[in-house]
Amino acid sequence: MREMKDSGIEWIGEIPSNSLLTPLKYLSCIIRGGSPRPIANFLTDEVNGYNWIKIGDTVKNSKYITKTKFKIKPSGLNNTRLVKKGSLLLTNSMSFGEPYILQIDGCIHDGWVSLFDFRNINQEYLYYCLISNVCRVQFERLTDGGVVQNLNIDKIASVKVVLFNLAEQERIVKFLDTQCSEIDATAEDIQKEISLLEDYKKSVITEAVTKGLNPDAEMKNSKIFYLGQINKNWNLSKVGYCCKKLYRSFEPSDEALICSNKGKVVPRGDTLIGLMTSDDNAMQGICKGDIAIHGMDTWHGAIACSDYDGKITRVVHVCKADGDNRFVAYWLQHLAFVGVYKLISNGVRGNTSDFRSWDKVADIYVPDPIKEEQKQIADFLDSKCSEIDTLIADKKRQLDILADYKKSLIYEYVTGKKEVV
Repeated sequence: MREMKDSGIEWIGEIPSNSLLTPLKYLSCIIRGGSPRPIANFLTDEVNGYNWIKIGDTVKNSKYITKTKFKIKPSGLNNTRLVKKGSLLLTNSMSFGEPYILQIDGCIHDGWVSLFDFRNINQEYLYYCLISNVCRVQFERLTDGGVVQNLNIDKIASVKVVLFNLAEQERIVKFLDTQCSEIDATAEDIQKEISLLEDYKKSVITEAVTKGLNPDAEMKNSKIFYLGQINKNWNLSKVGYCCKKLYRSFEPSDEALICSNKGKVVPRGDTLIGLMTSDDNAMQGICKGDIAIHGMDTWHGAIACSDYDGKITRVVHVCKADGDNRFVAYWLQHLAFVGVYKLISNGVRGNTSDFRSWDKVADIYVPDPIKEEQKQIADFLDSKCSEIDTLIADKKRQLDILADYKKSLIYEYVTGKKEVV
């Protein structure tokens, strides 16, 4: 067993006696994107435009940026930095400082921090240090839980890593590459299973709300160009005929809710995702069982019956059906699955739909089986979707366990608590 010593940092604990706890400023140069004066022209005159490195160029579970879809002209280099292949980039996105090794020459804006000209440290070993809690905890403490853009270069330079000799760094990298690749492959397989389950759930909803529960039901042409076939025995109505728009009051102390893209109305908690604003002046009341239709995220399936009483942003239409609210909500989700809202929308962006107007929502067609059949279909879908959601939740727990294991594995080896033998 190797000899250990106190690192002097409580949450790191002991490190091998042959290692050093070393600040980044002694191991690499550090720059921030966005300077009006590029540090150097690393690119040749033969390059037709410059690689413009964007967050969208990153790939989940990859430590490399290998290509980019974007090019800029030399005249567009103001407020950029030129960076070499082999530089290590930190992003200030929601993923908080996620590092990547650049495999191409390119330009960065002030959403990136670049480390380069490494001294006595393997860049891939440094990558593993940066994604481990050794560095991430230091980043979070330096920014009070903020993001990398709140760190100046001096603060980044002060972040420390456990430094071994280059031979041991290379052994650690080789070991972690193998182990992490296996973990990532397993996680990818589980994610594929989740995607299949989500697709299966959508198909179950679609079949039930268009055909009913009889698999041999005769179908007819809806004669609505975007709807296709529906059960022969059903009539068509419109949201405006079968649903009433509600204008509920609320108390400031009521729980704030969001209508999520997962087809759920859930407590907002500490997140603002799904809200246009959190100000009570832009809120409305909602009761358990009400239908919530998100006026902007309709296309993504942000439609659901609420399981809660509370308040919700007014960009969400709160309404109640003459029949079964759940059936109407499932039908409207189905329309999202098959792309109807984007087809009939004048959304301001390609990845949105604009149904902020109740009149526009009211014009959406809805099948109108008898109330008892609506209830039977909704009961079936509640049960079936609950089963599928349970399977999905279990798969997501497996992903969380794998992510925690990967994080722990990296931490143990870059701190020397475990040794590659």
